[in-house]
Amino acid sequence: MGQGAGARNCVTILGVPIDQVSMDQALNRIENFIQEGGTHLVVTADANGIIIAQQDEGFRNLISQADLATPDGAGVLWAAKRKGSSIKERVSGVDIVEKVCALSAQKGYRIYFLGAEPGIAELAGQKLTEKYPGCNIVGTHHGYFKAEDELKIAQAIAAAQPDVLFVALGMPRQERFIQSTRPIIQAKVAVGVGGSFDVFSGKTKRAPKVMQAIHLEWMWRLLLNPSKFAKVKNLPKFAIKVLGDRS
Repeated sequence: MGQGAGARNCVTILGVPIDQVSMDQALNRIENFIQEGGTHLVVTADANGIIIAQQDEGFRNLISQADLATPDGAGVLWAAKRKGSSIKERVSGVDIVEKVCALSAQKGYRIYFLGAEPGIAELAGQKLTEKYPGCNIVGTHHGYFKAEDELKIAQAIAAAQPDVLFVALGMPRQERFIQSTRPIIQAKVAVGVGGSFDVFSGKTKRAPKVMQAIHLEWMWRLLLNPSKFAKVKNLPKFAIKVLGDRS
């Protein structure tokens, strides 16, 4: 692990440390991690992830020990503001993927996409390379593999020598995969990015800018994919816990 959790400037939400960073600051940290060498875990922490962490001590510890946990979502911004934090914007997985791909086109960072349905990561990579010519995506693999295949997948990713590994397996599986395989893969930065590849492949349309601006992207996702209800139903649970938190 690179920079320790103790060096982070965090606001604690329901026992989970969230870094007080803007998108530009998060990207600067990611570029610094790449320059440092070693391995670094980045968690994009939304309200759903924080609720999962309430019931899963191992996952809560994993976020606490991450090198960066970004504020992903309106719920996290609201909870942070209640704690007196000055966080101004969400720093989501989908935005990190796009901005790092743009940086790769300029600086040659080696990127690997792991996750989503067969063909989706590959298509997302193709579309981002078209948008950012020179973006250096060195490999892709779908997320439909069994636990016993993890070592084989990790070795294949390691062979591609990525600087940045984006893992789209959903929380907390993606973070656990990163943590358990980091000694093998040795990516300088690994980030859990949820449904990002679905967006870039065109499988899922991102919410219109106006819905993003008024923090209703979660509603758009639910309308497009009602199976996400299990995730969305954690939002009121999160709000109730935050309102009741006296720490």
